[in-house]
Amino acid sequence: MKRVIPYLTALLLLVVLGGCSSAPSGRYAVEKDYGPSNRVDVSHVPDAVPRVEPKSSGGNKSPYSVLGKTYYVMTSSRGYKERGVASWYGKKFHGHKTSNGETYNMYGMSAAHKSLPLPSYVQVTNLSNGKRVIVRVNDRGPFHGGRIIDLSYAAASKLDMLGGGTAHVEVEAIDPASWSTSSAAIVADSVKTTAPPQPSPTTVGKRYLQVGAFGLQTTALEAKQQLLQMLPGYQVRIVPLNLPDRTLYRVQVGPVQLNANLAALVSKIEAAGYLRPHLVD
Repeated sequence: MKRVIPYLTALLLLVVLGGCSSAPSGRYAVEKDYGPSNRVDVSHVPDAVPRVEPKSSGGNKSPYSVLGKTYYVMTSSRGYKERGVASWYGKKFHGHKTSNGETYNMYGMSAAHKSLPLPSYVQVTNLSNGKRVIVRVNDRGPFHGGRIIDLSYAAASKLDMLGGGTAHVEVEAIDPASWSTSSAAIVADSVKTTAPPQPSPTTVGKRYLQVGAFGLQTTALEAKQQLLQMLPGYQVRIVPLNLPDRTLYRVQVGPVQLNANLAALVSKIEAAGYLRPHLVD
């Protein structure tokens, strides 16, 4: 009998351990994520550049179920726009596979979404400070109530939301096909609207590219400094617009010439994350 008791004890321990192994595991079992021990400067990390891609072979099954809930994947991201709470995920998942089979890099500009097709490109704006980024959606989540998107550590840092963990954001899908041709469209539109055909010397080169309108003057100043470093030889001005309920601070680059160099300038500005710059006088 002295040998039976240790045997039963060991058997019971195996049963308990076996039961533990059936508990939720992987990314969905993580209750609290964390970033690197020391804050990493990701200001040099460029935004994702939208390009036309086929749907991933993984991560687009519809419907799919997580934690007892069923989700449906959208057939297209076109026209998607939503406001809600964004969160971020970091070191717990760094180096592991995303839903579409790629490797998650918390220092890249990526995101997870429950229903957008993989991959998709979206612009995310932090509604509290006007900061915005462009990210590539290649993962599923977040599966916490009330959250609409899970951002990489780098994206969250650029939106200045690491400290709070979450932020109220606006998420707007980008159509890569139209985004890649927007530079040409701006140039074509500028040619159509230029008048008279032979402008006087006082009007030549007095047009500007407006790259954004921000609710906070500090955000506009940050954009101005970034553009000044990125575009030597150009002026960058901030033009306030007083509205009944608030003031918008418009950031404009110029003066620009209506020639072939304009398309290259627009492409460079867009690559820095300023979506759809347009001509103003």
